[in-house]
Amino acid sequence: MYFAALLARTEDGWEASDTELDDVETLSDLADLAREASPDEDTVLVLIEQEDAWFGVVRVDGEDDPRIYVSDAAAARRSAYGELLLTDELLGREPGADDGPDLDALDLDGTEEGESEDDEEEETDAADAVSHNPVGDSGILDDLGISEKELRSLDADDALGTIAEALGASEVLETVR
Repeated sequence: MYFAALLARTEDGWEASDTELDDVETLSDLADLAREASPDEDTVLVLIEQEDAWFGVVRVDGEDDPRIYVSDAAAARRSAYGELLLTDELLGREPGADDGPDLDALDLDGTEEGESEDDEEEETDAADAVSHNPVGDSGILDDLGISEKELRSLDADDALGTIAEALGASEVLETVR
């Protein structure tokens, strides 16, 4: 199970709306969805949590590139919704780098000595390994009253509520939860 909500800052405070991410395929799609929630190009936060294992915050300010914070990269990597947020840049990889093996460099005739299939699986697992550490912009909410240290210390099971409370938006978030 996951929960996702949009919090849009308006002149009158925060407005919340729940959102389905099933039709969102890329970070760009998610940013467009957030922009639609605020016609005045105010700040919009996309808050995502999955089964109390991880949470993510995507901040969209007008037409600026989205800023992202994910509490646990490894847990998010196992989630289709987390995959949306875990860009190559966020994970410190070369953008556009191919995660799979280079097929032109592989010896596909099966005569290669010294390598077993297990060795190849271990190499692939090591290349795909992502730590259980937070990734992204931990200062994403600094100007909204949540410091980097506070954000990094949040537990996934109550993070969205804590963030909403600090923003003064806990009541509006609860209406869509």
